[in-house]
Amino acid sequence: MDENRPSGITNMFMHVTQAKYINDYKVWLSFNDGAEGEIDLSPELYGEIFEPLKDKSFFKSFKLEGHTLSWKNGADFAPEFLREHIAQ
Repeated sequence: MDENRPSGITNMFMHVTQAKYINDYKVWLSFNDGAEGEIDLSPELYGEIFEPLKDKSFFKSFKLEGHTLSWKNGADFAPEFLREHIAQ
């Protein structure tokens, strides 16, 4: 057993199981561990790959692919990052 992990917690690969656009740069997400909540991704939209997401119509075009949010230009966020930053 991993000493850094709380009792009863098993190794689990984090997956986004549902995603719904809310408004602006906010998305409601649910995860395979049962957590769900809203995340505002506006502070993360910098750098070459994420700049195009500032266009709200492009931002809204996300899909669930590879167990996380992804966009046609190759942008995505690690599901673990999303899970850590949702407002429950």
